[in-house]
Amino acid sequence: MTTRTPWRPTALLAGLVLLTAACGGGTTRTDVQQQQSSAPAATAASSAAANPNAPLKQGLKIAFLPKQVNNPYFTIADDGGIEAAKEFGGEGKEVGPSDASASSQVSYINTLTQQKQDAIVISANDPNAVVPALKQAMAAGIKVVSYDSDTAADGRHVFVNQASAEDLGRTEVQLLAEQIGHKGKIAVLSATPNATNQNTWIEFMKDELKKPEYKDMELVKVAYGNDDDQKSFTETQGLLRSYPDLAGIISPTTVGIAAAARYLSDSPYKGKVKLTGLGTPNQLRKFVKDGTIEAFELWNPADLGYLASYAAAALASGQITGAEGEKFKAGKLGDYTIGAKGEVLLGKPTVFNKDNIDDFDF
Repeated sequence: MTTRTPWRPTALLAGLVLLTAACGGGTTRTDVQQQQSSAPAATAASSAAANPNAPLKQGLKIAFLPKQVNNPYFTIADDGGIEAAKEFGGEGKEVGPSDASASSQVSYINTLTQQKQDAIVISANDPNAVVPALKQAMAAGIKVVSYDSDTAADGRHVFVNQASAEDLGRTEVQLLAEQIGHKGKIAVLSATPNATNQNTWIEFMKDELKKPEYKDMELVKVAYGNDDDQKSFTETQGLLRSYPDLAGIISPTTVGIAAAARYLSDSPYKGKVKLTGLGTPNQLRKFVKDGTIEAFELWNPADLGYLASYAAAALASGQITGAEGEKFKAGKLGDYTIGAKGEVLLGKPTVFNKDNIDDFDF
């Protein structure tokens, strides 16, 4: 079994409300995929009443299942969650596939169910493909928290969302529009076609583009890099070959924006084709300083994992059930209230540019 050393942020996120991919007998980030189990049929999640005054149980086992391991974004997020687990006397670990295909997480869920984890914290590659296995986990008494990318609602108890999906979709368009003077052809470089969060953000991008102030902007293509560095790089190259007059690209995925920046930085399009999206400061600092990227945004991923870990502990301890209006404490991040459809919102993202990027280290 491999349990990683927690990541610890060295700078606070100004502007965030809060301070936004190894199991025994199974796999770590680099191991082969596990075999599926023959778990019993799923039943509905427990409807027991919440006890907000219940203490957090000691020794809780919480497993983080990102879209894919070896993804810097999920490394940071899951390390934040593992750090939180240590704070409340639990044990956290990360397991998961090396690819982001729709069904790649199922065998891991089955193994975690066999291991009788207290909670599974998952960022879903596909909102529906993982639900049957997650229902089996819930039927076995395991609490399920989705984070970053939601499952269908019947596949989890709580969804810890990094920021309002509408805010993220609209602000991505607003950031790019400012950089291209509200004029020109634009494209989106997304992750996988089935990624819940990506698709929701893109729908809000499209809706934002319907406003009069964007009448001279045209979304010509949504490309998919599958959260794979080389494919994202190739897709960026393909966008520029197909649309040599492209004015800008939005890549709402940390893998995609880094790959696109790498391509643009060594091409004649550097500084001409504007790039924005979601990325980490450490990942994109050099591209901001060399003029490839003017501005991008993100929440603190360590805080996202940290909050998801506390939500999982609150569920496993009976403090909450996932019902709207229930409250729980999340360590250093403070108090949270569960919203409609079991959603817990981390807070607003921060915009990073050359003036502030050196203030952050994650």
